[in-house]
Order: sequence, then structure tokens, then C-alpha cells
Amino acid sequence: MTTPLNIIITGATGMVGEGVLHECLNSDMVASVLVVGRRSCGYQHPKLKEILHNDFFNISALKDTFKNYDTCLFCLGVSSVGMNEVDFSHMTYELTMHFAEQCAHEGMSFSYISGAGTDSTEKGRLMWARVKGKTENDLQKLPFKKVYLYRPGMLKPTPGLKNTLKYYKYLGWLYPVLKLVAPNTASRLSELGQSMIRTAYYQYPGSIIEVKDIIKTAQLNA
Repeated sequence: MTTPLNIIITGATGMVGEGVLHECLNSDMVASVLVVGRRSCGYQHPKLKEILHNDFFNISALKDTFKNYDTCLFCLGVSSVGMNEVDFSHMTYELTMHFAEQCAHEGMSFSYISGAGTDSTEKGRLMWARVKGKTENDLQKLPFKKVYLYRPGMLKPTPGLKNTLKYYKYLGWLYPVLKLVAPNTASRLSELGQSMIRTAYYQYPGSIIEVKDIIKTAQLNA
């Protein structure tokens, strides 16, 4: 890749999506950013455009707009806590696949925030891991130039951002401990954002991006 990316971001009102957006707006590798969300991300920037769209299960009206972009960073997601498999599949697998199908074209790379422990076999004991595994597997069948499947662990929030989850603030002390005893289970949110930019920009050959890969690719060709 020799020219800056034109990026679509979802989930920019959440902790991860906001962190990724922050990195994109401050990166020379990014020419423009289109945020698609149900409510405004609250940012203003010369690179940034925003489309408010209430129904992510009916996004086909944006298909022609998506053709103008070469990268999608899909950071939208819900917790499985308190959800049954049918509902979690609807909000995770079905929603993600519908969005991806509308923006899939041969010039587009698609990066999906999955999670550490995702089950690629789709047959494991953990419901959320099976659903995420099916989502990962089926995304790779779509006609994208490249699909990157991100499996972050604990994330150290980026200071100063407004959507940091409260429990991350209270558990901040745990990050240096994990980095000492289990370094491949935690990374900084800024590293995740930089990794998502750099894997797309340089067309990184891998597909499944574990924590150790996030840390490595955050410095890709730096």
C-alpha cells in the first residue's frame, strides 16, 4: 500500500471503537474516516465524516457509499452476559455479516474485533466463543481483499478518551501485572488501533491477530 487509507469505522461510541478512531485521526496512513453509527461519536476533524443510521440490520442503502472506501474496521459488538445463544447470534453474527456483505468488494480489507478465546471449530463449550468463531469463519468467505480477525485480551485504555468502561479504570493496576506474568494476554488500546491501521496499510499476510500479533504489528514497518 502506498497511498493513505480511506477507512470505515463502526462502534466509535464504544471504548474500543473510540480508541481506534483516535489512532486513525492522528495517523498519516489514513486519508479519511467514515464513522457509521446509531448516534454521533462526538468528534469533529477534517478527515472525519459521519453517517447516522438506526438499523444496522438494513444497511443496504449505504452500499454505494462503501465502494469509496478501502478498509473497514468493525469495532461494534455486544457483551454475551445475560444473553441466550439465539439473541447473541442475532446481535453478533447476523448484524456483522449483514454489514460486511454490504461493504464487501475486492478492493476492501475488513478487520473484525472478535476476542481472545474465540472458537474457530464452532463446537466448543462457550456459547460466545462458538458464535464469534462462526462469524470469523463466514467473514473469510466474503469477497474481501483481506480479512483480519482480531482477538484482543485485556486492553489498557487510552488516556483522555470519554468512553472508557468503568471497570477498566478500576482494574488498571492489573495491566502491569499481566504484562509481567502473562505478556501475551494484554495490550494497549493504542496498540490495537495502530495494528488495525498498519495491517491494512501494509497488507499484512496473517489473518488471525492474537495479542502477541497486535503488539508486533502495531510497530509494523515503523
